[in-house]
Amino acid sequence: MGRILDLYCALLKGVIALCLAVMVVLVFGNVVLRYGFNSGIKISEELSRWMLVWLTFLGAIVAVREHSHLGVDTLVRMLGPLGKRICFVISYCLMLYADWLLLAGSWRQTIINIDDRAPATGLSLGIFYFVGVIFGVSVGIMLLYDLFRVVSGQASESELVAVKEEDI
Repeated sequence: MGRILDLYCALLKGVIALCLAVMVVLVFGNVVLRYGFNSGIKISEELSRWMLVWLTFLGAIVAVREHSHLGVDTLVRMLGPLGKRICFVISYCLMLYADWLLLAGSWRQTIINIDDRAPATGLSLGIFYFVGVIFGVSVGIMLLYDLFRVVSGQASESELVAVKEEDI
């Protein structure tokens, strides 16, 4: 399962890079057309904004998998293995609850806005909100996988501290 999640995140990194490249082309092309030729790309601003939201959410999925989000682990590092396990389970249950709230809200917004159209592109506004559904499902699976590994005893003691340190 861990290998599948890693491949999924590699795919997401490719989609993020593609979104970023398209955003650069749209915005730069729009600037050149406006200042050089007194015209522009009508959908540039809207699509760029949508892609920014999508790449932010997709990047957050990758960050959850890589345990790259900010965290404070001072107390947890001082605890023994049982204390670390208890803190891990409690924090992951809280994250699953928050993830459920985001997933449910995003699903409702997707359904509410599915028939509404964006002004410049005419695309369904449901597409804009659907990234929250993708985020909620993806992160939920990742959190449940990590939680299962800890509860079943498959995770090492170092994995019980869910924050990775990096030297800057």
